[in-house]
Amino acid sequence: VCLNRGCIPSKALIEVANFYKKIQNAKVMGIQVKGVAVDFPSVKKFKSGVVERLVKGVLQLIKQHKIRYVVGKGSFLDEHIIEIQTESGIQKLKFEKAIIATGSLSKPLPSFQVDKKRILFSEDLLEISKVSDSLVILGGGYIGLEMGELFAKLGSKVTVVEAMEEILPGVDPFLIRPLKKKLESLGIKILTKTMAKEVKQQGDKIKITLQSEAQQTISASHILVAVGRIPNSKNCGLEKINVDMDEKGFIKVNDTQQTSLPHVYAIGDVCGGMMLAHKASREGIVAASHIAGKIDMMDSLVPAVIFTDPEIAYVGMSEDQAKKAGIEISTGMFSFAVNGRAMTLAEEEGFVRVIAEKNSKRILGVQMVGPHVSDLISEATLGIEIGATIEDFALTIHPHPTLSEAVHEAMEGVLGVSIHRYQGRARN
Repeated sequence: VCLNRGCIPSKALIEVANFYKKIQNAKVMGIQVKGVAVDFPSVKKFKSGVVERLVKGVLQLIKQHKIRYVVGKGSFLDEHIIEIQTESGIQKLKFEKAIIATGSLSKPLPSFQVDKKRILFSEDLLEISKVSDSLVILGGGYIGLEMGELFAKLGSKVTVVEAMEEILPGVDPFLIRPLKKKLESLGIKILTKTMAKEVKQQGDKIKITLQSEAQQTISASHILVAVGRIPNSKNCGLEKINVDMDEKGFIKVNDTQQTSLPHVYAIGDVCGGMMLAHKASREGIVAASHIAGKIDMMDSLVPAVIFTDPEIAYVGMSEDQAKKAGIEISTGMFSFAVNGRAMTLAEEEGFVRVIAEKNSKRILGVQMVGPHVSDLISEATLGIEIGATIEDFALTIHPHPTLSEAVHEAMEGVLGVSIHRYQGRARN
């Protein structure tokens, strides 16, 4: 999913949209640009080229490792045999160990039949032939918002419909505030506590009936259904091997990725939890290591990244989670608005926020909103992983001028000694 229909193609398009928007706003840097336009067929060619190169790279690695690679639709016949429907016929493979890595699918809405023409899933929207004039997005999660900003920057009139009280349900509201300002500046209309009831074709438009406190009707060229993802656990014979699954169809696994059948493992979205490619990759390593007789377990510390503008990234505990766990905490925060590198990029929205245990100064969580925080979050993840303290970060010299200095000063802020943010007299 990530390489072919998710992370990679979407980020390629997001980068194009960001670059296009930055060119339009280049006058703040003293650059006058005239006649800039989007050649969407060429944009799609760029996106497809990135995907193709990465796919070829993976296939080359498979070849170099002398892995037998079979293209087809696989299904379990029993606990030790898989049947594969290929173009040349049916093959059967007998196995000692197996790893299920079937991923996830876009979650459908019963009342909205996705026709892949006007009503689309995210993978369909990534293949659209031209920029939509108007786009209604059902679902204000990370996929919906990433796609919404992408197409708004390319010229679409975008409306996001979210059934919950807030966009990005489950994300700390503190992180959402800078994003909401940017969504508003892009002209994206956000409708929360609103449900989509029905759609009707009306010429070259679709009419959508929405229900909130009052009923309203809006029209659009396209609808994106982005209400979540479901495990791809049907139609692959799992019922024939009786692995345990939950009520939603996610496969249950232990901390070495074993299912209820010890010789069958499962990794990635099909297991549930945080449905992220880097989590799936780590789970694959854990499963392969266990099969090879090595000691390894899945760590629960997984950083989350949302590629909106500004980007959002977080890892570890939030302030509310720490307080609910009964932990006495100290916090520190530093704004990108006073970070020199952010100023030179003309991307000053957002901040870095640190949550630490008050007495030990051990880092519990880090939250970020702003430019390139998808890259900065790894430093924080490593710090929590190795049990680092605030002092460890404060004593680590960060190069100047860089965005990483915001992480450094947020850590110093916990101690009350952030140099570029007035905090009064130091507490220690």
